[in-house]
Amino acid sequence: MTSARRSRIPQRRIAETVASELRTRILSGDDDYRLPTQDQLVKEFGVSYPSIRESLRILETEGLVTVRRGNVGGAEVHRPDESSAAYHLGLALQGSRVTLADLAAALQMLEPLCSAECARRPDRATEVVPVLRANIDACAQVEADGIEFTRTAREFHNLIVAFTPNATVRCVVSSLVTLWSAQEQAWAETLTLRGEYPSRTRAHDATRVHDRLLTAIADGDAAEAERLARKHLRATQALILERYDSGVVNASSDLARQAIAAAPRLRP
Repeated sequence: MTSARRSRIPQRRIAETVASELRTRILSGDDDYRLPTQDQLVKEFGVSYPSIRESLRILETEGLVTVRRGNVGGAEVHRPDESSAAYHLGLALQGSRVTLADLAAALQMLEPLCSAECARRPDRATEVVPVLRANIDACAQVEADGIEFTRTAREFHNLIVAFTPNATVRCVVSSLVTLWSAQEQAWAETLTLRGEYPSRTRAHDATRVHDRLLTAIADGDAAEAERLARKHLRATQALILERYDSGVVNASSDLARQAIAAAPRLRP
């Protein structure tokens, strides 16, 4: 082994050790946590500048920091959230050539459970119902605009998941719903350009189903909420799958990234 090779290995190990400590600080720190400057890190850890720069590169590849280079250099911290979870899960599904049909099947299993959990919330009347009602009212106002209706109607699904009490379920299912919303938004834009978007009557029917689902949630009828959600999903997914059932999940497009970034934040 050459001396150059031997010198690189310890530096990499030092960088990984520093990156591990900084990663822990980022994940356990407050939302406004900021990394020390490179000068401060060199002094704190007693290592070289190349080791610090390598540790920051490690964190950058993980999406935890963005390194700004030049005279205004530094590292901007990015705490992981549901958007980053959806994006990276989407890339994994896309890389594995997972089809939209497969994603749709997963949602049919999982998303209706979230509707049932919303119906079980003791505070649903004050926390859940008003927000879902506002979304339904917004949907009714844009039923003639296919693209805007699809965006607003899909937000209803994201909100259902966002109100699910279990944090792990929220994060996992929200990622799947967000990915499907991105595919459905792309579908809406394509059909609108072709003049083939489903009629306003179909949009109105979807709004009415959302209203029925909201009623079940407000009444605390978990079984009915789950049943309606599953039936509704099958019907709406069929419109997309009849054209794109063998298509692969796409999380890397500009539209997909925009949809992921715009998804409602998780609620405690």
